[in-house]
This record gives sequence, structure tokens and C-alpha cells, in this order.
Amino acid sequence: MSIALDATYSVGRNLSGVGVYSREILFGLAQAHPEEEYLFYYRTHRLLRSLRDRLPRNATRRVLRSAPASPIFHALNQRVDYRARRTVSTFHDLFVMTGQYSSEEFRARFAVQAREAAARSDLVIAVSEFTASQVEALLGVERSRIRVIPHGVRTPPVDSRRPEKLVLTVGAIQKRKNIARLVKAFESMPVGWRLAIAGSTDGFGAQEELLAVEQSPRRTDIDVLGYVTAEELENLYGRAAIFAFPSLDEGFGMPVLDAMAHGIPVVTSSRSALPEVAGDAAVLVDPEDTEALGEALRSFARNENLRADFAQRGRSRALQFPWQVAVERTWSVYGELR
Repeated sequence: MSIALDATYSVGRNLSGVGVYSREILFGLAQAHPEEEYLFYYRTHRLLRSLRDRLPRNATRRVLRSAPASPIFHALNQRVDYRARRTVSTFHDLFVMTGQYSSEEFRARFAVQAREAAARSDLVIAVSEFTASQVEALLGVERSRIRVIPHGVRTPPVDSRRPEKLVLTVGAIQKRKNIARLVKAFESMPVGWRLAIAGSTDGFGAQEELLAVEQSPRRTDIDVLGYVTAEELENLYGRAAIFAFPSLDEGFGMPVLDAMAHGIPVVTSSRSALPEVAGDAAVLVDPEDTEALGEALRSFARNENLRADFAQRGRSRALQFPWQVAVERTWSVYGELR
């Protein structure tokens, strides 16, 4: 039996969390279950770019412009334009519907798309309990149709880490990521510490967030790096002594797990899905309390033993989220639909 998946979001140089998830599920399933046939569907605007990817032997490339030719179709990013005989969709977040984090036009379009995907899906995969509760409350999906399957992480060796007095944050700069408050909090850090902001600078509200950088009395200690390559990001992970991620809203929060996997102590938000992901392996703060955020950063800065403790906690936490588990649990969902 063949299984169709929407591979559109797995293509590109600058993959978001959804892109990473898509690739891990697509290629992970093909490797874990080589006896099955997989149809990787791409929307027309990504089809040519997808030709750069070498697909697994048991996968073929198709164009997504009608109902997939397979008994089961998995929409990997909460969009179901064409329904198969049985359909499952993955919901990553619904922050567009709950906060002022996008334009009105985009919010309206997103809401329609999300409701259609929910209505057309036999089962819904949510990447966290937080997202599952939003899918239930905002889209009216019965809890019996929702399966929670967290994202995963790849855990690299940490022997080569050489931490510097560096606070790192990763993610596209936008209002939701709370960069302006992070900058204000960083201003209270001891002299000698630097802040590195890695991520594209074209998100919603990015200019307002970046204004805090330009106006900061610590401007010379702050590096706005823009998009960084995978190699550059690995270098930053190796240098960072503290990872800060005070996001206002996350459906999961993959950067937190990535930082933990690299052995970096984490300060993150006490709201949305982030406490669920971090557990007791990070310092949680109210993301709108700049002083609390600053105090958390200063506590790490002045206490090497505290940093070491949370680095170990984070590493252990990350080991609980291998991608192989996400792949197998996704496979189990398909089994419910057969």
C-alpha cells in the first residue's frame, strides 16, 4: 500500500521548524519502513526546486494538484487542499489566530485554511499538548481525533564546545519572538558578555524589535547575524554559554530542544508549549517581565556551576525526544486509518 505525504515544506535552503519536521518524517518513514511505497507530493511552486533532492528508493515525486492517488494522505503542515480516502494532518501552532502576530489579511486566510484542514482530516497530529488544546478549542476538533506527537531533535557530541561569554537566541526575528525585551534584559548583563541574534530579519514586526537593538546602550555588544547556515549555527552553539528564547507564543519550540541537545543552559518562556518542552531542564520566566528575564540571564552569567547543572539537565531532556520516536508514532497513526 502506498502512503502520500505533502513534501512541499521540506524543500529549500532556509528550512523553518516545519521544514525540518517534514524532512525528518518523510525520510525517516522511508528508511524505517522500506517495504512501503511513498508518494512525495509537492505544490507546483516547489516542484522544480525539489529536483535537487535525491529521494529514497521507495519514494516517488508527484505534483499536488488533485486528490492524492493513495489510500492515506498526510498533510505535514495543517493544510489540506485535496482529501484522500483517509487523511491525517499535522498542526504545529495556531498563534496566528490568537495574537497580533500577523497582518489581518494573513490571519483571515490562515484561519480558513486551518478550519478546512481540521474538517477534512480523519485524524489530527498535534506537536504538543498545548497545540492539541488549541486545535480542540479553536477549531472544534474532538479530542478523540487528536494524537499528540512531539517533534524530535538530533543530539550531537558536545566534546568540542568552547563556551564564551555569549548569549545566543535563534529564530526568525518577529514580534512574537520578543527580541526587544531580550535586548533590554541583556543590557543588565556584566561587561564582557555579548548577545548574538541568529535568524532572518523579515518577520512580522521585525523592524520594531530591531529598533531596540539600534537604541541599546550595549549596541556594540550585540550581533544581529541574519540567516545563518547550518555550519554557522553549529559554530554558534559551540560558543554560546547561555541560550535565551523568551518567545511569547510557540506551538512547540524546537530551538529550545536544539540548544539543550548541544549542552547549552536555557532560559525560556513560562507560557504556551515551552514549559511542556523544557520540563525542569530550563529556567522559565514570564516573557513580558524584562527584569525577571534579566535576572535569569545574570544568574547564569555569575554562576558557572548553575550553568553546568542546567546544561546537563537539558542534555538529558533532549535525549527523550529522538526523531525515531516521532517517526514510529506517526506510523502508528497511519495504522489507525488502514
